[in-house]
Amino acid sequence: SEVLAAEAMSCLTRAMADLKDIWEEIGIPEEQRLERTDVVKRHIKSLLDEMVAEEESLKERLLKSIALCRKELDVLCRELHLDPFEAEEETTILQMEKDLRTRVEVLLKQKRDRKQELKSLQEQDRNLCDILCTTPFCIDSDAVPSLEDLDRYRRYVASLTAEKERRREEFASSKRQIILLMEELDHTPDTSFEQDVVCEDEEAFCLSTDNIAALQALLQQLEARRSLNEEVCAELCSRITALWERLQVPAEERATSA
Repeated sequence: SEVLAAEAMSCLTRAMADLKDIWEEIGIPEEQRLERTDVVKRHIKSLLDEMVAEEESLKERLLKSIALCRKELDVLCRELHLDPFEAEEETTILQMEKDLRTRVEVLLKQKRDRKQELKSLQEQDRNLCDILCTTPFCIDSDAVPSLEDLDRYRRYVASLTAEKERRREEFASSKRQIILLMEELDHTPDTSFEQDVVCEDEEAFCLSTDNIAALQALLQQLEARRSLNEEVCAELCSRITALWERLQVPAEERATSA
């Protein structure tokens, strides 16, 4: 600062000397030269005052920004379940403002990312709940989820996805058996549930636990009817064979009647 002051004084001295020479060459009277010197002094003072005011204003803006950043950081740390941010106290105002503002930007991005992932998980959850007829994951949609909340939600959605695939495979396998049994029994689907089962749009079938249970019940019912039919057929064949024996029907005639 001493070097700067010396350079400023040197520049001012040279400038005033140049002005004095110019005024003398022009022939400006001493009284007017004093007035002009006073104008120069006021101009320099005004310029310096303006520069000081501008830099003071910059300092105030930086301090205000620091205060706002601290408040915003406190809120973000609470929302993100993080420890309070501690800035280095032994640093310049400019550096502190930069560090705090950078930290705010980082945490805001974390907040946006978490909210976006929460939105994506909730959309997947809703779709799975519609298919499986289950209850959505319990989480506050308005709050910023913690990393632990997101991890639990991911695992929940993954488990629902796996359950959906398991039920889908069970449905597809049971459906194939049911269709074959209906064809074998010459049975036409006569209930809305049976029609839903054999319809071509498998994605439209609700994979609820009740529907899967009803699907297995239908399959067992059709299998029982087939077993009953087989028993009846076996009984009839036995009776026919007994009649052939009593009537002493030749094997050749039996073969043509079979």
